[in-house]
Amino acid sequence: MAHSAINVFFAGDNFARLMQGLWTSVWIAAVSLVLGLILGTVFGVLRTLPNKIVRFILRLYLEFFRVVPTIVLLYLAYYILPRQLHINWPASWMAVLAFALWVAAEFSDIVRGAIESVPLAQKESGLALGLSRVQLFRYVLLPQAFQLELPATINLATRVIKTTSLLMTISIIDVIAVGQQIIEANNQQYPNGVFWIYGLIFILYFVIDYPLSAWAKRLAAKK
Repeated sequence: MAHSAINVFFAGDNFARLMQGLWTSVWIAAVSLVLGLILGTVFGVLRTLPNKIVRFILRLYLEFFRVVPTIVLLYLAYYILPRQLHINWPASWMAVLAFALWVAAEFSDIVRGAIESVPLAQKESGLALGLSRVQLFRYVLLPQAFQLELPATINLATRVIKTTSLLMTISIIDVIAVGQQIIEANNQQYPNGVFWIYGLIFILYFVIDYPLSAWAKRLAAKK
């Protein structure tokens, strides 16, 4: 059985294709996170301001992305938006758009909660020193909020990485799609291939996600 495993991994360019598929998953997750965290920070700050209309709109935005399954967001981004808005982006960038908007919605709630958790005395001290509202956010609230929101942010990153396993549903050749192609192409020659290929994919996701998850738990325990 072990002999079959080695053969199916390294037959032809199977291993290289799996790594290429993994890279596709990783870069889509990374770019989505960066864009989503930037946008989510802006939305999170806006949700702490007194304007009720802005807060209501952003609350609706958050609830939309919370109740709609991620796979439906991918379908909307891949099948509906290009036709309705005449967007001609590659599937990978439509996936980035869907993931980034989802991350922004989730992260805005994390930022809002962290800012509101900063002690009131810190805000009053900043205003008493003559800081403007922008300076108060920049020098007082956001740096302290960053420490509070870090564990939740890392957990959000692990969720995004795991959710990239849905990319093959919109025809993106990620690590899952490559694994499925290898299994189908080698099914007769290596009947145990499905076990070993999905076993390798499990290990790859575990190696990427577990250190992040452990880091988040460690940070949360220090609070």
